[in-house]
Amino acid sequence: MNIMLFHSTYGLGPAVHRAADRLRAAGHEVFTPDLFEGRTFTTVEEGMACREETGKEELLRRAVLAAAPYSERGLVYAGFSFGASVAQTLALGDGHARGLLLLHGTSDIAANASVDDLPVQLHVAEPDPFETDDWLSAWYLQMRRAGADVEVYRYAGAGHLYTDPDLPDWDEEAAEATWRVALGFLESLEG
Repeated sequence: MNIMLFHSTYGLGPAVHRAADRLRAAGHEVFTPDLFEGRTFTTVEEGMACREETGKEELLRRAVLAAAPYSERGLVYAGFSFGASVAQTLALGDGHARGLLLLHGTSDIAANASVDDLPVQLHVAEPDPFETDDWLSAWYLQMRRAGADVEVYRYAGAGHLYTDPDLPDWDEEAAEATWRVALGFLESLEG
């Protein structure tokens, strides 16, 4: 699979590179665009300030430019938290998308969004302050109405970005379970 992997609000740091290496070791081609143009952050607040300063439209423009050269290959869009919201937006707008792997995040769905059985897998903490139960229920129903084939995996007691070993949210057991399931999902898309 060709995977477009978007970073979280912390920027394109070691956790994203480790994830990309893990995906490459499983035989996938992985692209890791840097939407923050080299800037990384040690706190969520710093990253959110960068997002605000750069602007949603500019970040989306950068993401589209990064993905466009590979779109016709049939990308799987993936991302961490903020990057998951970017991945979701691009996947729902790309008729060639092969799948969507969301780690720790979702995004609003346009009322006119429509896909043809797009495989979607979401992995989130339970509870997650950024992905509340009510939000996830509404998101799931909207994705199904849009035509996506959605699977949701919840990890009780894990922190928001539990797959990042450099953060306090790190939960090794939940992270390994996530990667095991996610790699199976990606393998299922190859058929």
